[in-house]
Amino acid sequence: MSELVLAGQLVVVIGGSSGIGLETARRAHAEGADVVLTGRDPGRLARAAADVVALQTHAFDATDREALGRCFRGLPRIADHVLVTAGRPYYGTIADVDLEEARRSSDAHLWLPVAVACQAIGRVRPGGTLLFMGGTGARRPAPGLTFAAMGTAALPAMTANLALELAPIRVNLIAAGFVDTPLSAELLGGDLEQRREQLRATLPIRRVVGPADVAALAVHIMTNEALTGGTYDIDGGQQLL
Repeated sequence: MSELVLAGQLVVVIGGSSGIGLETARRAHAEGADVVLTGRDPGRLARAAADVVALQTHAFDATDREALGRCFRGLPRIADHVLVTAGRPYYGTIADVDLEEARRSSDAHLWLPVAVACQAIGRVRPGGTLLFMGGTGARRPAPGLTFAAMGTAALPAMTANLALELAPIRVNLIAAGFVDTPLSAELLGGDLEQRREQLRATLPIRRVVGPADVAALAVHIMTNEALTGGTYDIDGGQQLL
């Protein structure tokens, strides 16, 4: 029997009640980790916790700095790895922008990683991981991508700098293209199946990237102790098109 690569370790997933966060929690638990989940919706969080036999849960908005601090102070022991998937991108043109909604998205994608980094000092073990989620879709300029591009551009530089400041804690970033998650379904609505069909026909891998693909990468980054300061793309070859 192969060794469980996360046996006895504590993995904290900020935004772990669905999608990539939940799938990573499942994989981490299957690899022997104890899992702590956070999420905004208490009911959905409770269902996710039952799914992965979570050691602990915390229901709060991750951009609430005081609640985030209470979560980290309440951890059962020093964490080995922290994955941050909370937040959703904001798409919209300048002419139609909802500035308050755009600001909330910016808070989740730019300031939440900083807040988590502050909390990690003394609460994540040396050699452990902070792992953030970003995207690749806004690397090419296009109408409606101004706000998404802010995070796409800033997160790799932020990750590299945090890797130096927090060393020997390792800090890395996953930059995903389209991933077939409940959030994608919510954003695309009735256009979801058309988008899936387009990707199946055009991506070099000839299928749509799913949460399990990203979860496998996340666990690899957690366990490979030579990785820090890097941005790891996962998009099925979408950027090649």
